[in-house]
Amino acid sequence: MQTWLPGIHGDPSLIVLALAAAMVNGAIGYGFSTLVVPVALLAYPSSTLTPGLVLAEIVLNLLALLVNRRAIPAVFWRVVPMMLASLPGIALGVTLLKTASPNTLRFATYLVLLPLVLLQAAGLRRPLSKSSRAELPVGFGIGILYSCTTISGPPLGLLFNNQGLAQDEFRAAISLFRITESIATGIAFSLLSVYTPASVGLALQILPCILIGLPIGRLAVSMIDPESFRRICMAADAWLISFGLSRLLTTYGGITARLAYAPMLVVLLLDGFILSRFFLRRRAERAGVGGPVEP
Repeated sequence: MQTWLPGIHGDPSLIVLALAAAMVNGAIGYGFSTLVVPVALLAYPSSTLTPGLVLAEIVLNLLALLVNRRAIPAVFWRVVPMMLASLPGIALGVTLLKTASPNTLRFATYLVLLPLVLLQAAGLRRPLSKSSRAELPVGFGIGILYSCTTISGPPLGLLFNNQGLAQDEFRAAISLFRITESIATGIAFSLLSVYTPASVGLALQILPCILIGLPIGRLAVSMIDPESFRRICMAADAWLISFGLSRLLTTYGGITARLAYAPMLVVLLLDGFILSRFFLRRRAERAGVGGPVEP
């Protein structure tokens, strides 16, 4: 047992982080990996972190799908093309995970995530018609991203937020896509012998956090403004990603190391601008002197 469960009682910081991320996921429908990965990558290589998170997220996504099951018929056929398009992307992503260097994967993860999360924090809305074919390339790209990092919430959030879905349909669409990608990725990892004792041990540390945090987040969101909470979470996540990127840049030496914390400073300023703009508009709307707040 000790061979396959190393460090099962270790890393309190990972447990606290996973619990907070599970609460966020329960509240807004996504965000678990988006919050965990940028920080955990500083301590774990992608080859250990990603397989461990995939195992844990199969349980997370099954629970989310069960909770949102009533809205599945309304979104099922809309999500199917994306699910199918993600499968070749997953195959490519698993190959990259096995062959790319850890620092290359870390750097690519931060660079891809940062603009996506900032767009979520800014509340980007560009409505898509039902005849749009954006789902196919987006599904393929998300398949690559998820199988390398376990992250898919920000691009899924951007896509489904722009399709005019009701809140329960939004949650169901994300849950349906994510259970497909997590199971497909988990099977691919098993076939290619990607799992290690360390990744299995990491998954077993995270699972209790998911079981506890998910229902707490679901309950808490009924007592707060969901959109304000989502904006704050995405802004905080952008800061975490920029922090991870800056810490990674310090390892390269030279001028790169001296300017390493510039990305974090820029993101902090952008976060401050985005949040202050949102809350000023929200206050103006409540006072009855401004236009509608961006959703």
